[in-house]
Amino acid sequence: MKHGRLIILVSFGVALLLSILPLPEWARAFRPQWYTLVLVYWCIALPEHIGVLSAWLLGLMVDVLTGTLLGQHALSLAIIAFIATTLHRRIRVMPRYQQMLTLFVLLSIEKLLSLWIVAITSDHPAPPMYWGGALVGALLWPWIYIILRDLRRRFRVG
Repeated sequence: MKHGRLIILVSFGVALLLSILPLPEWARAFRPQWYTLVLVYWCIALPEHIGVLSAWLLGLMVDVLTGTLLGQHALSLAIIAFIATTLHRRIRVMPRYQQMLTLFVLLSIEKLLSLWIVAITSDHPAPPMYWGGALVGALLWPWIYIILRDLRRRFRVG
């Protein structure tokens, strides 16, 4: 599993880098939640190794990288990881289009939790395209799934 841990950590690292990659102003609302997509994949692929604690730590890293309230992403990612690990057997056997819908719901829950926390701590309303990232993330899910599955199989992670 030592070699596998490195692959998992690298995949999270790439997701975090993609999350802070500079984008034009118009495209920021459509930035997928890369770290959530990768987290959900590992939660459904290896629920015995990646779960709520991993999600909490990843969320703290996202909070530090993005400069948000410490614990904001940690809370939402921990909840998403709990849901994903609880439903991992069902999600794995779903056809891709149903997985995409499930991921849209999970990504929207994360966005909703973050919006709720932001609403409590500030008075900035969410822009109309706030949910665009969840839609783009759900549309990217089949490719993320295939890439990470192939990595997992090639390096025998798990």
